Amino acid sequence: MSGDGGGGGGGSSSSSSSSSPSAPGRFADYFVICGLDTGTGLEPDELSALCQYIQASKAQDGGGRFISSTAEGENFEQTPLKRTFKSKVLAHYPENVEWNPFDQDAVGMLCMPKGLSFKTQADAREPQFHSFIITREDGSRTFGFSLTFYEEVTSKQICSAMQTLYHMHNAEYDILHTPPTNHKDNCSTIEDCNGSSISKLQRFNSYDISRDTLYVSKCICLITPMSFMKACRKALEQLHQAVTSPQPPPLPLESFIYNILYEVPLPPAGRSLKFSGVYGPIICQRPSTNELPLFDFPVKEVFELLGVENMIQLFTCALLEFQILLYSQHYQRLMTVAETITALMFPFQWQHVYVPILPASLLHFLDAPVPYLMGLHSNGLDDRSKLELPQEANLCFVDIDNHYVELPEDLPQFPNKLEFIQEVSEVLMGFGISPEGNLHCSEIASKMKSLRTCDIVSDKRNGNIGGTTLNSYELLKENETIARLQALVKRTGVSLEKVEVREEIGVKKNLKVQCDEEEFKVYQLNIQIREVFANRFTQMFADYEVFVIQPSQDKESWFTNREQMQNFDKASFLSDQPEPYLPFLSRFLETQMFASFIDNKIMCHDDDDKDPVLRVFDSRVDKIRLLNVRTPTLRTSMYQKCTTIDEAEKAIELRLAKIDHTAIHPHLLDMKIGQGKYEPGFFPKLQSDVLSTGPTSNKWTKRNAPAQWRRKDRQKQHTEHLRLDNDQREKYIQEARNLGSSIRQPKLSNLSPSVIAQTNWKFVEGLLKECRNKTKRMLVEKMGREAVELGHGEVNITGVEENTLIASLCDLLERIWSHGLQVKQDRSCTTFILEDRASIYSATTQIWAFQTSKRPTLHKGKSALWSHLLHYQENRQRKPTSGSFSTSGILLDTERRKSDTSPAMSPLRVSLIQDMRHIQNISEIKTDVGKARAWVRLSMEKKLLSRHLKHLLSDHELTKKLYKRYAFLRCDDEKEQFLYHLLSFNAVDYFCFTNVFTTILIPYHILIVPSKKLGGSMFTANPWICISGELGETGVLQVPRNTLEMTFECQNLGKLTTVQIGHDNSGLYAKWLVEYVMVRNEVTGHTYKFPCGRWLGKGMDDGSLERILVGELLTSHTEVDERQCRTPPLQQSPSMIRRFVTISPNNKPKLNTGQIQESIGEAVNGIVKHFHKPEKERGSLTLLLCGEGGLVSALEQVFQHGFKSPRLFKNVFIWDFLEKAQGYYEALDQSELVPEENWQKRARIFCRFVTAINNTSRNIGKDGKFQMLVCLGARDHLLHHWIALLADCPITAQMYEDTALIKDHTLVNSLIRVLQTLQEFNITLEASLVKGIGI
Repeated sequence: MSGDGGGGGGGSSSSSSSSSPSAPGRFADYFVICGLDTGTGLEPDELSALCQYIQASKAQDGGGRFISSTAEGENFEQTPLKRTFKSKVLAHYPENVEWNPFDQDAVGMLCMPKGLSFKTQADAREPQFHSFIITREDGSRTFGFSLTFYEEVTSKQICSAMQTLYHMHNAEYDILHTPPTNHKDNCSTIEDCNGSSISKLQRFNSYDISRDTLYVSKCICLITPMSFMKACRKALEQLHQAVTSPQPPPLPLESFIYNILYEVPLPPAGRSLKFSGVYGPIICQRPSTNELPLFDFPVKEVFELLGVENMIQLFTCALLEFQILLYSQHYQRLMTVAETITALMFPFQWQHVYVPILPASLLHFLDAPVPYLMGLHSNGLDDRSKLELPQEANLCFVDIDNHYVELPEDLPQFPNKLEFIQEVSEVLMGFGISPEGNLHCSEIASKMKSLRTCDIVSDKRNGNIGGTTLNSYELLKENETIARLQALVKRTGVSLEKVEVREEIGVKKNLKVQCDEEEFKVYQLNIQIREVFANRFTQMFADYEVFVIQPSQDKESWFTNREQMQNFDKASFLSDQPEPYLPFLSRFLETQMFASFIDNKIMCHDDDDKDPVLRVFDSRVDKIRLLNVRTPTLRTSMYQKCTTIDEAEKAIELRLAKIDHTAIHPHLLDMKIGQGKYEPGFFPKLQSDVLSTGPTSNKWTKRNAPAQWRRKDRQKQHTEHLRLDNDQREKYIQEARNLGSSIRQPKLSNLSPSVIAQTNWKFVEGLLKECRNKTKRMLVEKMGREAVELGHGEVNITGVEENTLIASLCDLLERIWSHGLQVKQDRSCTTFILEDRASIYSATTQIWAFQTSKRPTLHKGKSALWSHLLHYQENRQRKPTSGSFSTSGILLDTERRKSDTSPAMSPLRVSLIQDMRHIQNISEIKTDVGKARAWVRLSMEKKLLSRHLKHLLSDHELTKKLYKRYAFLRCDDEKEQFLYHLLSFNAVDYFCFTNVFTTILIPYHILIVPSKKLGGSMFTANPWICISGELGETGVLQVPRNTLEMTFECQNLGKLTTVQIGHDNSGLYAKWLVEYVMVRNEVTGHTYKFPCGRWLGKGMDDGSLERILVGELLTSHTEVDERQCRTPPLQQSPSMIRRFVTISPNNKPKLNTGQIQESIGEAVNGIVKHFHKPEKERGSLTLLLCGEGGLVSALEQVFQHGFKSPRLFKNVFIWDFLEKAQGYYEALDQSELVPEENWQKRARIFCRFVTAINNTSRNIGKDGKFQMLVCLGARDHLLHHWIALLADCPITAQMYEDTALIKDHTLVNSLIRVLQTLQEFNITLEASLVKGIGI
């Protein structure tokens, strides 16, 4: 028990016994008495007093007024009764035990964390119970349970000392509070004030030796290896009752203490125990090795104190390892909240500083720059604002008494938070507890407490309530949390059933439990809440084993190099998760608790040496896989409720109904005559010689459990090892029998070939059916509601995460590739088959028992599909030119497009092997399963999945070598249908690789195509290019002169949106006519075309040295555009239609006003539709603003309509008109001194924008400036104001014909109304569009 008293890091207190291996199975290690040592008298507790002094002095203006003696423990602001004095360990029995050495300092500090407390007969003196933890240096824990009560002080010296302290205090108080004499006006009021405060002080806090009785605190304490809180509390309370009762106890107290120390055993796992207290039996029970670990604190109290929502937020902070500070006046509350939080984390364990009760002398711990979970005692007077805490940005502060949680910044939401809160609320309301917690209970809470739902259920059963379903929502609709939840859930579109309130087990069972009803309800509520919390992790991490990276070297060397090793394939795991989970999960995977959990998994790979917590969790995960008939539920964002509550409750109930062991009754000890005397109101001085040693021949010191218990435990472990209990095994066997005579559950030794064939045929059929359903579901999901309206599927499946659907497709492919795999001895071969995620299809569920018996041992993290691919890769490398196979897997990218005479990129080599190499080059993916999934995602994005798998399976020799005859992959017809179903994915565009692997490096290939006819070869300047995508941009890339093609590597840019291209205007011929730019992602093969068709050069076109080009993805069948540069191509950059007015304006069609209005309507409609789509389905907003048919293009047509023809050889641009309008309004602004009207304010804003764009350092030309103005106007919702302003401007009359659209007030008003519809949308512009503008 050495080590600091506060406790250190590591583990959860709910784990099994913390005592060392050699410890005998005794219930308690020590009985301790702490209190006032009359021999040493009153000693100030210096550290505690110093802390109180510092706190008090912060609240004062003049800290110097305190007397220097405070440093020695005196604080004259505190009355002596309120001061802190040292407590001592007065006695402990036995003197020492070898497996848990007694730590006097730690026990003394934690039994009475604030030292001795004095009271008089006027004060309340109720006994107070609290528990604590002592963490030893090796991380193991010991638990302490302490009952503090008050005894009369009989020592005259102590009473005199207290009286003296009061005289000193009152004298000092008078000096400090006497007002200065020169302020006569205030004197009387101050004296009145002081008079009243001093009289108050004397009335409530004084001590007069002749009048008052003095009491001092004392505590009795049990130190135990396991946390049986309820039993220890009862034992201590009964001992205290014996002291305060007018009648003496039935036996001397030594008999009861001796009994609990030496004769009461620890109950073995899965057993219950009864032993005798002073006045009645005490019962405790311990969970078995396949249940949730021991936890004996009342969860009810925590939810009543904090409420469900606060509790979930606190829980999230703990999981993400923030600093957590609990704050309460009650030590037991601090302990209960801390222990509950750590217990609910199952299977994870808090790994950092854990001090649920921080003694006053250890307050400097709060400065620790590490995660911690600590409890700070409050005096009930200071509020939160008085506490000065370091590093508050990362601190979660929990004021338990005031129902208040202060959260750190940027706390992500716990996955499915709303549904989770609702499920927890249902459990609480089943026990009459308000989800809001006690402090915020409305009247409904008190109604609920009196109206227990179990009574309603029982009334219904007795016919007092009609047969209609009990609508608990109606009953609880006044409750704020539920009402808020229902509203929130409705808004998010999740369909939740109405709140269900469980019937309580205590009501519906006939078993008679041997503890009182209230205690049994505590057990019930505890297990129900814990099962709901545990179920969240079981669902979230149901397939975590697949992503564990098993070390290649032996365990010792792995452990030595642990810091450098990766233990979990995070990238692949996250790529499978529903998107709403990612903010939480991506941070949780980085925590120490998750890393330790995975390390545990690696270190305990075999079942025999598995950590008990890990064994329980793994068995639950396996059950989920067995019982989930529909595989996609494994990783869907659909909320899966807990189904294990009844089973867990039943186990507890059985233990409490039939007690497994009764300890020896307390008996008279061999005590000296005259000792064990009894004096009411005083805890006696115990006889140490009888308590210091236990019996010489006690079976509990030799072994932990009787032989028959050990035998039963072995049977239980055997069952647990098989992952199913007898009932479940029987259920599955029965289901298999019911299938009919062809598939019975035969003895495994004599399986006939026909039975094997029949069984596997069912598997093949099931896999094919699932493939058909899954492809249809994914296509419907991708095509959205249009498909639903056409009758393909149901509305409720749309909106399911694309990530989870693709992940479940990967699961299906793994199961197909695992079916009928040959079992070989060579580990590098396919000795590994992934466990089936769940029963594949209803038929396959029923032959589970048969199938599992034939499976080889699993190596987690290995993938049957990736293994097959590696064999294929090896074969291709061995015989690269063997006949038809040499080219069968290779597809040149040009085969997918028509031949093309214009400049084009060199064809992309696309092959199954090439795509494998891309995946092998990604360092972030560590496991074979992760690589297989990434390869599937890449193949889907490239629309090559079916084709690649066809090539893989075309190597028949390899397939025969790897798979048995009955395997799915060797059933030709089914295999063809399967590939045909996968081919249907080519109908939709997936970006499931690009959007998931956002941080990987990707090579991009650029081709710049200048005009052949206009001297591109003479170009002398130095060109540059910058490419932007949805995930980032490249920055400026210098293009080597006379080089039109280049490849570069950068972090994934996502879908590409714009290209900025320009040059430095150097050399003799700095004029460049660029037709278009092509950019290709060399991994996914996506090719984007960015049309230009404009000059870059001073004095050419609009004088631009750089242009922003907007591109679109070329579909696989699009021809590369061969048209001349002056004709708009299909995918259009903003500058294409923006033709300056030349001497021959007939080279482009003139649009009439109706066509222009139509194009404006379509452009605005496109933007409105964009914002009405779910965020995941939105395309590029840049394209809608600046692309062909975009808003910029449409407004350009408005301003070009009726533009007056310029003089010969003079080019006039729209920007010229806008600059003149700006000049007009600026001149007007200076000359007019009239009060500003709305239009003048708008004119000033317009001028500011035009000036800012003209002052930008970028050489974007006049058309580029117009584009920038339109984009900024759309962003700031100013376009409709500017149109109105320009329509009324006199410059418009000079530069436009009378027939121009801008001069027609009806058309202009119509245009303004259309543009006003954009006001409700928050338009965010891509950085490339507004670079260099500070508005």
